[in-house]
Amino acid sequence: MKILLLGGSSFLGRAYAAEALARGHRVTTFNRGRSAADLPGVEAVRGDRDSAGDLARLVDGRGWDAVVDTSAQQPAQAALSARLLRGRAGHYTFVSSVHAFADWPAHVVDEGSAPHPCPADTPPDQPPGNALKAGCERAVLAGFGAGRTLVLNSGLLVGPYEFGGRLPWWLERMARGGRVLAPGDPRRTMQVIDVRDFAGFGLDLLTAGTAGRFVTTAPPGRLRFGEWLETCREVAGAADTELVPVPDGPLLAEGPDRVDWWTELPLWAPDLPELAGVWLADTGRAEAAGLRCRPFAETARDTWEWLRTREPVEDTDAEGRKGRPGAAVRHGIEPAKERRLLAAFG
Repeated sequence: MKILLLGGSSFLGRAYAAEALARGHRVTTFNRGRSAADLPGVEAVRGDRDSAGDLARLVDGRGWDAVVDTSAQQPAQAALSARLLRGRAGHYTFVSSVHAFADWPAHVVDEGSAPHPCPADTPPDQPPGNALKAGCERAVLAGFGAGRTLVLNSGLLVGPYEFGGRLPWWLERMARGGRVLAPGDPRRTMQVIDVRDFAGFGLDLLTAGTAGRFVTTAPPGRLRFGEWLETCREVAGAADTELVPVPDGPLLAEGPDRVDWWTELPLWAPDLPELAGVWLADTGRAEAAGLRCRPFAETARDTWEWLRTREPVEDTDAEGRKGRPGAAVRHGIEPAKERRLLAAFG
């Protein structure tokens, strides 16, 4: 098949490109060329998806069997690409998120859950927010047609080339050794999906011409937070790495050492009502359609191997925390703050 990737050079887009090429498809990528290099073997077209002129140049004389959109963050972006590609492609995969559902993360969500009330014609350049993905979905469905559109509501993606800094942060923290703050209940289950499994499932549906909506993440209950931490330690930990359990309460107490859940200790989701459904998305429809997820240990090993062999990371803060080149560091607790918490509660 001839497949167009809107994005296609970093993390999820890269995973789609790699899997599509491995299956023998012909791949065109459309991006600005700023995040990462395109994979050898793709037709790389440079341009800005916010520019109608750049998109018109992309479609001039070209056509595709299918489009995969991994990069739209604003409804106006999605509307423009869907409108211009409607007559140039047969199928449109839009990668959305569980963030698009109004009830997430407080409640369990599935394909019938109500999205945030964000309209398709929302003006451009909105501040980042979960509701925008719902607007993007509406824009693609309106511009391309529901009968030819596949919406994948993604859960938390991890794996090689991750630039969000969640799994890489934990692996690198374990590798530094010493006493490591292990937050919350180790028995709390998680839902994380390897980016390669997500892309493979998405391509299976694409090649079958499947339309509709699928909540796409690992099935609930397959992984516990304690297992996540232990696996990261085993894969990358130094001999003296010690996990020190600290319950939710002290970390959430008001004061200068209160910890921001999810970001300062990546993916720590304390037992709070507003997070009751964060790791319980219903994946039954995706599993019935063929979704399969590799063990987390394999993802952790492959991610650690990538971290050890990647090019030097340029963007670090004063404490040595890393992010991808050109991006601000977004995750990870300051070492000094971690030491204070360990001294007080560990």
